[in-house]
Amino acid sequence: MPKRILQGVVVSDKQEKTIVVKVERRFTHPLLKKTVRRSKKYHAHDEMKAFKLGDAVSIEETKPISKLKRWTVVGAAAK
Repeated sequence: MPKRILQGVVVSDKQEKTIVVKVERRFTHPLLKKTVRRSKKYHAHDEMKAFKLGDAVSIEETKPISKLKRWTVVGAAAK
């Protein structure tokens, strides 16, 4: 099964080798037929500490690294 890749924006880089990425998804509400935005935060492993607050990044699913980290940073994402 292929690993999922998501794109989002860094909302926190205060932890060592960890960034928090906010991923937003859009979908049409089944009853109201209106576009709805939902967001979720993911903790991602950033070994080189290369990404800072506000950067657009791509993250890839991986085996559990710690209690909260199940994602690693693949690289910068196009905005």
